[in-house]
Amino acid sequence: MKDTREHDKDLIYTESISSGRTEALFLALTVLFVCLLVWRVNAYDWEILGIVFAVFSGMFLFYALNYRRLTIQITLHALRLTFGIFSWTVPRENMQSCQLDELPLFMKYGGAGIHFMSIRKLYRASFNFLEYPRVLIAFKEKIGPVAGISFSTRQPESIMALLEQTIAAEKTT
Repeated sequence: MKDTREHDKDLIYTESISSGRTEALFLALTVLFVCLLVWRVNAYDWEILGIVFAVFSGMFLFYALNYRRLTIQITLHALRLTFGIFSWTVPRENMQSCQLDELPLFMKYGGAGIHFMSIRKLYRASFNFLEYPRVLIAFKEKIGPVAGISFSTRQPESIMALLEQTIAAEKTT
């Protein structure tokens, strides 16, 4: 494991993004399910629907806390995406290509957070917020069934330029 100073020395790009709309949506859903839970438990005591409302309350509270900020870091050796307690690192030697991620409309607005989906026969992980453009990295070798990763960013052109340099550097080594 690299020490922090060595990692910082290798860091060539970092970006941290958040979404007030996404946070508000998850908090509103948390409040809605808490209210439904309180109503259901007061009216009927604990039973299956009360348990369902409790599970949804907890799930949306977790989403509100976990999916507050997406951090993107590019080092000389890898791309690292961190969304709350979840992170994904793509070593430069597994990056095949990068491009803007153009999604069909019904998939583009399919939700914020981390998703797994197949688009144009490429099964990918997606770390995203709805209001930002996305960059797609195709892998040379799949990680399990995942053949690529897409992520939201405010600076898609800058990130693609850096990643293209990283991919080109890997091809020359």
